[in-house]
Amino acid sequence: MKITPSKLNAYLMFKLPSAYITGVRAKFLDDTKCIVSVKHRWINQNPFKSLFWAVQGMAAELTTGALIIKKIEESKKNIAMLLVNNEASYSKKATGRITFECIEGHLIDAIIKEVIETGEGKQITLNVVGKNADNIEVSRFAFTWSMKLRS
Repeated sequence: MKITPSKLNAYLMFKLPSAYITGVRAKFLDDTKCIVSVKHRWINQNPFKSLFWAVQGMAAELTTGALIIKKIEESKKNIAMLLVNNEASYSKKATGRITFECIEGHLIDAIIKEVIETGEGKQITLNVVGKNADNIEVSRFAFTWSMKLRS
């Protein structure tokens, strides 16, 4: 099955309704990059009238998770993935439409190849930047994923 932004959004609606209801949407996905956006609205704001940190985290995590899911599907191997760590920093009030982008999909290929060849679990840390409509960075995330072959 080919992973596409529309399939990811349908998945959110049925499996991660909190992300869907708060407006998290996949916009673009290819072998190296994933873009997810979310618009600041009443349903996803904090008391300071900006995008709640957890909503930013859901959108940012989806960029990395989608890339890994796509690469696992393409490998045709039964590989488990698990988020094991995340770090975040916030540099500006997040209002309007915030776009999260991970451009490190090329790094996943080598890890999946190692997992398949060695049979051992491996970890990878992928970085995500969130920017507002003026292309100004509002947040930055690093997600560490663990992957291993299922037996």
